[in-house]
Amino acid sequence: MNVKIIAVLPGDGIGPEVMQEALKILDAVQKKYDVKFEYRHALIGGAAWDDYHCHLPGETLKTCRESDAILFGSVGGPVREQDTDRWRGVEVNSLLGLRKAFGLYANLRPAKLYSSLAFASPLRSDISGKGFDILVVRELTGGIYFGKPKGRTGDGETEAAFDTMIYSRAEIKRIAKVAFEAARKRRGKVTSIDKANVLTTMVFWRQVVEEIAADYPDVEYEPMYVDNAAMQLTKNPQQFDVMLCGNMFGDILSDEAAALTGSLGMLPSASIADGSFGMYEPGGGSAPDIAGQGIANPIAQILSVAMMLRYSFEMVEAAEAIEKAVEDVLNDGYRTGDIWQADGRKVGTAEMGDRIVKKF
Repeated sequence: MNVKIIAVLPGDGIGPEVMQEALKILDAVQKKYDVKFEYRHALIGGAAWDDYHCHLPGETLKTCRESDAILFGSVGGPVREQDTDRWRGVEVNSLLGLRKAFGLYANLRPAKLYSSLAFASPLRSDISGKGFDILVVRELTGGIYFGKPKGRTGDGETEAAFDTMIYSRAEIKRIAKVAFEAARKRRGKVTSIDKANVLTTMVFWRQVVEEIAADYPDVEYEPMYVDNAAMQLTKNPQQFDVMLCGNMFGDILSDEAAALTGSLGMLPSASIADGSFGMYEPGGGSAPDIAGQGIANPIAQILSVAMMLRYSFEMVEAAEAIEKAVEDVLNDGYRTGDIWQADGRKVGTAEMGDRIVKKF
C-alpha cells in the first residue's frame, strides 16, 4: 500500500479545530483509495512558545523534512501585555521560516465564488451571479519582500527607509512555468500582472514572461497593469483564469480576490517547491476571537487537503471528489456562521466536516 507521511501543524486559534475536520476527510480518503496516511503532529507558532521559546522549533523542521507534505493550520493570537513575546513576529518567524527552509517559491491561491454563495459576495448581484473561478499564482520567495539592500538611513528630516525590488531571470521563468502549466489544466489563459509602465523590474518581468509564453502556444497570454487588474477583479472577475503575480502584487490581489468570494473561511492555498513537496493551508487566519467555540468554517482547511492530494500526491480523482463534496453540501444549504443567511441551515465546525465526509 502507498504510504504518505504528512506533517500536521495545527498551530493557534481555530487551527486545531479546523485541522480536526481535515483529518476526518483524510481518514475517509484512506478508506476509499489505496493509500495510507501517517500523521506526524508538531507544534508551531504561539503553540510552540511554551515548550521551545520559539515559533518554529528545530524539532518541527525535522518532522517536516521527514514528511511528504505539510498540512498547516494557522498561527497568531491575541496580543496581551503579559504575553507579548509569544505573539511578536509569530507569522513572519513561522511562515517565512518554512518557506525559506523548503524553497516554497510558488503560492497557489484559488478564489472560487460558488453559485450557492453569490449572496455573500460584496460584488453587485449581476456580477456575483455569474460566479468565478480564479487561480492566483504568486511568486513567494523573491521580489521586494526579500530584496537586498533594505533598511533605514539618516536622521531627522533626512531620515529615510528603503526596500529593493529585484527578480532574476531564473526566478521569473520558474514561476511563469508554474502558471502556464496550471492554465493548461484549467481554462487555458494566463494574465500576467506587472507595473511595466513605471518599474524597471516589471519591464524585465514582462519580457521574461513573454518569452515563456511563446513556449505555450496553446495557452492564451495577456499582460495587465496591476492597477487595472485590481479594478477588473471587481468589474469582471470572470475574465481571469490564472493570474501570474510577483510577490507583492500577488499578496495584495489574492486577498482582494478572496474577499470577493464572501469569506476567507472558504479559501485554501498551496505553497510548493520544485518536485512534489508542498505546504497546504487555509487562506484565513487564526481568528482568536472565535477559537474554541466550534463555529469556525473548516472548508478552507478541507479544500487545502484536496490541493495536497492533487499537487503533492497526484491523487486528482480524490481531490475532485472532496471538492464536489464541499459544493454538494453548500448546495444543500448548510452554512457555518460566516456564510450563513436566514434561509440557510446553520451548522458548526464539526457538523460541517461530518456532512462533507458523508457526501465524499
